[in-house]
Amino acid sequence: MDATLSLLRDEASRPFLRAGRAAWHYARGKFRWDPVYFALLRSGALPDSGTLLDLGCGQGILLSLLAAAKERYARGEWPAQWPAPPARLAMRGYDLRRRSIRAGSVALDGVAALECRDIRGLALPSADAVVILDVLYHVRYADQERVLDAVAHALRPGGVLILRESNSGGGLAHGLQRGAEIVAQLWHGRLAPKLWYRDAAQWRNLLERRGMTVTAQPMNGDTPFANVLFFARRR
Repeated sequence: MDATLSLLRDEASRPFLRAGRAAWHYARGKFRWDPVYFALLRSGALPDSGTLLDLGCGQGILLSLLAAAKERYARGEWPAQWPAPPARLAMRGYDLRRRSIRAGSVALDGVAALECRDIRGLALPSADAVVILDVLYHVRYADQERVLDAVAHALRPGGVLILRESNSGGGLAHGLQRGAEIVAQLWHGRLAPKLWYRDAAQWRNLLERRGMTVTAQPMNGDTPFANVLFFARRR
């Protein structure tokens, strides 16, 4: 991580100190090891204005990163080769975990609105962008489709859904990822965790059936996994 990204990571992590050292360390670790957050900034896929919904937002680390990016860009402290980050984007996040929402609400007070809600069956407000990172494989196939229906209904024409999921057709890489997720679930006390993965072609088909134009790219960074990042824009 070069100096510019390290400073951005520091600034995006700092608000979580208000929620405790554990929340701060978690944010720093995600920014350091998970490539998806900086990849979203480099992609230029997020709109400059409107409403962003983060479904399964956790403690809101993506929203904190976007807020920090906006401030650094305004100060002229931004990589010259990167597109400008969103400047006038209202941000809302939803997650089922009360502890994460409490931590994020303390950290991002006045920056983003976080709610403890189950995204299955949630009526979403109109949005210009929706982000769902590593969430849908935790819910049953029928619920995955229900969430995608709600997103397609909420997105304004030209709006974008950014979705990351593990590709179940990814062979050994997916097997390693599935195993790591099961271990993580057991560590958190969830016995016999069930996971609902799909392969990349199935995800693309689900999105295209809902009137979206889809592009995709691998999103693993230095991890030995099989993640795919989908950009699905409503026609």
